[in-house]
Amino acid sequence: MRRLLVPLLLSSLALAGCASTVGSRAVVHGAGNELLKLRAGPGLGYRIILGLPDGTVVHRRGCVTEVGQRWCRVSLEAAPGVTGFVSDDYLRLP
Repeated sequence: MRRLLVPLLLSSLALAGCASTVGSRAVVHGAGNELLKLRAGPGLGYRIILGLPDGTVVHRRGCVTEVGQRWCRVSLEAAPGVTGFVSDDYLRLP
């Protein structure tokens, strides 16, 4: 029983941590004079869809880690049909 309980508890905690960011609002912050690149996939090798200036409000749709970098799939609050991936390093709570 104990062998089953520990993995179940750990997986529940991991899922709870992920769920708190899915669907949450965030604001682009720290891009400076550069625009934060909204990409077609989670990594630098994916094509750039468009650039997002600081202050852009987005909704997180889920995050993944690729090559040590956390990438979040987001949609724009002003244009929900526009989705892509951005580095989580540039997202802050509103």
